[in-house]
Amino acid sequence: MDLLFLADFSVIRPEPGLLIWTLIIFVLFWWLMSKFAFRPIQEGLKKREHDIQNSLDAAKMAREELANLQAHNEELLKQAQEERAMILREAKEAKETIIQEAKDRAKEEAKKIVLSAKQEIEHQKLEALTNIKNEIGQMAINIAEKVVHQKLQDSKESTNLVDQLVKEINFNN
Repeated sequence: MDLLFLADFSVIRPEPGLLIWTLIIFVLFWWLMSKFAFRPIQEGLKKREHDIQNSLDAAKMAREELANLQAHNEELLKQAQEERAMILREAKEAKETIIQEAKDRAKEEAKKIVLSAKQEIEHQKLEALTNIKNEIGQMAINIAEKVVHQKLQDSKESTNLVDQLVKEINFNN
């Protein structure tokens, strides 16, 4: 008999008892699902949405902070380049100043050396002239001595010569 019941069953034409029990089971299932499944799923989805939004906000803040850091780094790099250029400029100016001072000192030393050399040359020239004059004077004295010795043999001529020499000496002073 049971088999006959199954042979008479049709999905297209359900029995009213089956419909009621299906409806009761469906409502009971829906209530259980809403109580134990839908609410936790909904809360999980809300939590996930909140976490995603927080992550997006954190990413946005991180991007802004990264942009600020990049701008700050670019500013620091610019300042470092300016300081480097200033230091190089100061070093170049210092180098040029030192070179100019060294050139000036070298020129001054060269002038002193040249002046000293000129003075030394002049001194040696005067010394040489003095030596030459002394030698010429000595030779003149020797010659004069020989001439005077010869002329002094005559007494009158020697007196005239002495008088003449005394007059010349008085004129030279």
